Amino acid sequence: MTKLPEPQHGLVALIDQWHESQQEPPRAHLGASVLGDPCDRKLWLGFHWAVIEKFPGRILRLFARGQDEEPRIVKDLRAVGLVIEHTGAEQMRVELAPHIGGSLDGIIISGVPEAPKAKHVLECKTHNKRSFDDLEKLGVEKSKPQHFCQMQCYMHGTKIERALYVAVCKDDDRLHVERVRYDAAVALKAIARGSRIVYADRMPDPISTDGSWYQCKMCAAHDFCHASRLSKAVNCRTCALSTATDHGTWHCGRYDTDGIPLDYQRAGCECHVLHPDLVPWERVASPSEFEAIYVIDGKEVRNGEPCANSFSSQEILGNVTAGNAADTPF
Repeated sequence: MTKLPEPQHGLVALIDQWHESQQEPPRAHLGASVLGDPCDRKLWLGFHWAVIEKFPGRILRLFARGQDEEPRIVKDLRAVGLVIEHTGAEQMRVELAPHIGGSLDGIIISGVPEAPKAKHVLECKTHNKRSFDDLEKLGVEKSKPQHFCQMQCYMHGTKIERALYVAVCKDDDRLHVERVRYDAAVALKAIARGSRIVYADRMPDPISTDGSWYQCKMCAAHDFCHASRLSKAVNCRTCALSTATDHGTWHCGRYDTDGIPLDYQRAGCECHVLHPDLVPWERVASPSEFEAIYVIDGKEVRNGEPCANSFSSQEILGNVTAGNAADTPF
């Protein structure tokens, strides 16, 4: 009998590479799903697209598995008599404040055994065994405060006073179901905090200045906060001349235009000026309000208006991150 060749694992790599090529761009809004995160700086950096996390293929497949669980949960709930709307492609989006919102997993119209006629916001989550055991022991408010905050915001946005939290253990398919009561104080505090972060021109302090702090170690902004202090992203939201407006748009100070289209926000322009909080260099006075002068390796480097004596943000970051700053014409 001919022996099969040893597996090469090339197919796994190809699958993961495909998932990595499908990564979604950062959200345009500050999502209700992150409002419960304890670090103001992390939320500010995320909203400004200053730290854009790139996930490996395995993690993206894990995320997809969680999304695939939602229709299964809905199917099971409907099978036992719950009436559910706004699921899947018909998800409802709630706007909590300018730039702040999210999409619900569903709205339960009726059928929850403890309150058959009451509406509930539906929230579906998957957990590994360790996380699920902790959830069962402590309940969602204490075990998963970010999920609890998310539901409070959704209840506030829909004016529904109950939520149904359905969690699945990915290791053994156990289910944890918990009803959550609306708490206006929690929702309003979270939304107010989100608005404060959205409109902050300057970067907030981090939750800790210690890079070994447990909430920092696995954060996508760890290198930025505790090592480089340098954003590698060039887009309208990392530009010192753009600001979020109170009617949900972005304003460009360079061209004095409101409502920068999303595609333009992602690309930025040749007049991009690196935000002073997103670089580690000293900024000195400039004769133009539309440029910045940074001191890099002892040299004054103009950034902004395209001209013979100025450097684009892409040029500066490209040389600095490649370790070539000392060899450039700065």
